[in-house]
Amino acid sequence: MAFRTLHGSRPVRTRFWAEAALGTLSGLLFLATLIRPTWIELVFGVDPDGGSGAAEWLIVAITALVTAVCALGARLEWRRTHPAAAHSPR
Repeated sequence: MAFRTLHGSRPVRTRFWAEAALGTLSGLLFLATLIRPTWIELVFGVDPDGGSGAAEWLIVAITALVTAVCALGARLEWRRTHPAAAHSPR
């Protein structure tokens, strides 16, 4: 399934939307963990790291990495469908 872009150029594949959604979700999880690191204990009722905070920092690192990879993938997919925008001056 593909959606047309605004200018009717090549269709945007489902991959773009999946990367954008996953990147947004992991970005929100990243921010939530930075703002309130104890959300794991509140939501799941467990303390996986015994209060050291290591699990929270691991989640921050992983979600930051997933967000960056998804953003890069979505950008590359968008540039595939908009080749003129890839070479336009900024």
